[in-house]
Amino acid sequence: MPNLKQPVAGFVASAVIIAISLGFISLFTFPTFAGWVSYYLVCVVPIQLIIGVVWGGKYPGFAAKLAQPAKGITLTLLALVVALIQAAVFFYAVGGGISPPTPILEQFAIVTVVTTFWMIFMFGCWPFTTFSKNPAVIGLSLLVGVWVIAYALFRVLFNYTFLKGAPFYLDKLDPKGLFAGPVALSFFISVMFGLFLMLNFDLWPLTKSPGIMKQPVQGIVMTLVTIAIGGMASYVAVKIMHVDLMVMLAQFSVAFIFGVIVVLIMCQGSLFSTFTQPLKGILNTVTSAVIGFGLSAFYHSMHPMLSGKLASGPPTYDYEIWLASALLAVTFPFLSFCGFFEMWPFIRPETKILSPKPTVHVAHAAPAQHR
Repeated sequence: MPNLKQPVAGFVASAVIIAISLGFISLFTFPTFAGWVSYYLVCVVPIQLIIGVVWGGKYPGFAAKLAQPAKGITLTLLALVVALIQAAVFFYAVGGGISPPTPILEQFAIVTVVTTFWMIFMFGCWPFTTFSKNPAVIGLSLLVGVWVIAYALFRVLFNYTFLKGAPFYLDKLDPKGLFAGPVALSFFISVMFGLFLMLNFDLWPLTKSPGIMKQPVQGIVMTLVTIAIGGMASYVAVKIMHVDLMVMLAQFSVAFIFGVIVVLIMCQGSLFSTFTQPLKGILNTVTSAVIGFGLSAFYHSMHPMLSGKLASGPPTYDYEIWLASALLAVTFPFLSFCGFFEMWPFIRPETKILSPKPTVHVAHAAPAQHR
């Protein structure tokens, strides 16, 4: 068994998992991939984050005691089962039981992912940490809380009346919120862009103010900052550079987020660990952009062979849907499963390079667990 060092282990593991992901995508036609496959795998992400970040792979206890790869297999099966339950609940409660999953249902599933990141990395699982100190209780209550919060945000912000006349449209399923669905979705992804940019900087300069790094102040401040960052990026792209909103979402925001995942999670923040902030953050950001846009270009070159040549831009945005799904709905969950295996078989279990501790009360501690 190899015993690679970081960041080599992260790059090798990423390359292997990307190859597996592309092979997986090739098994499906574009409608199936963009429908059922992407929808289900998006539903996997919230419980993955709870198992990997909130619980640090330490819960449930019977799985944590297992050696690799049994531990990784057990945690993966657990995540898949919970995701199946979540997907079924959403399918009937939000999607009206319409098959295949409608764009309305798929966008709601994405909102639950963004909400999970928001609650874990910005609010450090507050207020759920005030109800119990038991990580299992915190994680499960967080999952249900995410469903409720995401549904409330979805009802208030998303509107699909522009889809009237579409075969899948049902008036009773339209939340009729404040903004057209694609516009609201781009806002959520922009907030994710802002969050991942901040994670590159280990939340600097907020960490220089101890008063801010307490919940719920930290969560509120981070929310405002990420909204400002995401809003500024969207304004520059759409208003100044005249880039289509959905094109920007898939080819810019999603690509950058994917690059950060490789740098911070797969390479465990090891690339520039000897540098201090803000130089470390700048180097992380530039590297994330290069990797993210590079991999986005690679996926672009592969998509005709995997799913057939897809049209980019309005009215269907088939290519943008494919790219965002390939990067974040398939490859990201597959990369996250690698964490359940503690980078096995690329790193020997006894090395313990990836042995995150449960961090459910301080959001800014989460990135550190990947170093």
